[in-house]
Amino acid sequence: MNILPNAPASEQTFVQFLFHNRRNRTILYLAATAIVLQFVLFKYLYPFANFIHADSFTYLRIAAQNSTIEFYPIGYPKFLRLLSIFAKPDWVLVSLQYLLIQFSTLFLLFTLFYFYKTGKLAQTILLFFMVFNPLFLQLGNMVSSDALFLALSMTWFALLVWIIYKPSNKIIGWHAVVLFLAFTVRYNALIYPVVALVAFGLSKLPLRKKVLGLGLGLVFIGWFVGLSMFQYKKLTGYWQFSPFSGWQWANNAMNAYREIDIVDREPVPIQFRALDNMTRNFFDTHPDLGLVKASPAFMWSARFPLMRYRDSLFEKDLSATDFKKWASMGPLYSSYGKYIIKKYPMHFIRHFIGANAWKYFVPPIEYLENYNWGYPIVPESAVQWFGYSNNKVKARTKDGDLWTLRYYPFLVSIINMILVLMLLSYLLLKGWQYNAAFNKIILLVGFFWIAYAGFNIFAAPTVLRYQAFPSSLSITFSLLLIDWMGRLIQYLKGQNQQQSLAL
Repeated sequence: MNILPNAPASEQTFVQFLFHNRRNRTILYLAATAIVLQFVLFKYLYPFANFIHADSFTYLRIAAQNSTIEFYPIGYPKFLRLLSIFAKPDWVLVSLQYLLIQFSTLFLLFTLFYFYKTGKLAQTILLFFMVFNPLFLQLGNMVSSDALFLALSMTWFALLVWIIYKPSNKIIGWHAVVLFLAFTVRYNALIYPVVALVAFGLSKLPLRKKVLGLGLGLVFIGWFVGLSMFQYKKLTGYWQFSPFSGWQWANNAMNAYREIDIVDREPVPIQFRALDNMTRNFFDTHPDLGLVKASPAFMWSARFPLMRYRDSLFEKDLSATDFKKWASMGPLYSSYGKYIIKKYPMHFIRHFIGANAWKYFVPPIEYLENYNWGYPIVPESAVQWFGYSNNKVKARTKDGDLWTLRYYPFLVSIINMILVLMLLSYLLLKGWQYNAAFNKIILLVGFFWIAYAGFNIFAAPTVLRYQAFPSSLSITFSLLLIDWMGRLIQYLKGQNQQQSLAL
């Protein structure tokens, strides 16, 4: 029973919907103008790219060395290297990143407007917020994988909507490519194939095409995983896709293990004993580490047990590089971390899951709080890569403060709460009875929201720049659901009035 209208997708192509519709064409021209003007103003205030000290320069080093396996996923370094063939200045990189974010966001919004007729007020609010979103400006200006991953994720989700409502061989092919690229840029995309499975399941494609369509993306990902595992086998002697996951498991476990009282610690299997003894001694002699809850510091700091134990194993192997040392520890740290978590599940839930869940709903600003992390200079690697005249970088704001994001975490928490309430309202009001087509996209976004939140809360660090994509979806679908409810109320009022007149 479709009492709430769909957009007339069958009456016009997407290109016609964008450029033959006067309102949509005007919106696109105004949006393009606003995007360019605000970015020019932003670059006047922040004339240099923003750098995360350590991360940004690691990406530049990987790009310069053209590595195929590294500390971080190689997708973004490959992007940097490809772009450097055509242009060197940093403004080219950050301009492209910002435009990719905005283009992908507009593609997603107009895809939704194409398949589902949204009220003009909801459309206007959504477009205004996305076009003038300060987070997009900051991410676009940063030498980090965040901007590229956000753009790929927006595009990927828009393609899922097309797969549900109007699939084609071209759409399926593009989805496989974008899914693969997102996977090479950030490992948060591990859950994307699962979400894609839901989208293919909701589509009207024949079963054979569903299997082939999803399988194409999995073939690309499988090739990448297999190649990485083979290279890690040659380097370390272990089959593993990413040592990062092993370090992450151990880091997450450390956040819980440090809270366990001495008398409550139980013996560990012999393969973990040396590492565990070093860990226990460290926690006993350093009762106050000064770390926030659910901290990622155990993965990277040389003063903590994971790094100390790694270095103790390789102290006689002077030929081993830092990367080989790091990669070799992946399997052991994965097993050790999972053992500790299984042994002390309540501590893990309380001291990591609970703390990380809070950070997910109110994500820390982290590196986006200060321009260039408060440093007035950058290393020589950045100077050479971008062709700077010297190593000094500056902003035209006081102390390089990125004040535009100061209240953004609270906005994210409010929007997440609104989305949860609106999804519950949709269920309680049996929203699927009023628009079968809208029900599919709500089912998809609800599943994605739960899966993405669960994955990040359980396994990954949660900071604002990692929340750019899910928070953007939360804002989008919160407004769409509010618009749906408003029009449903108007419809039901009309029904009641007709019944009253009939009586």
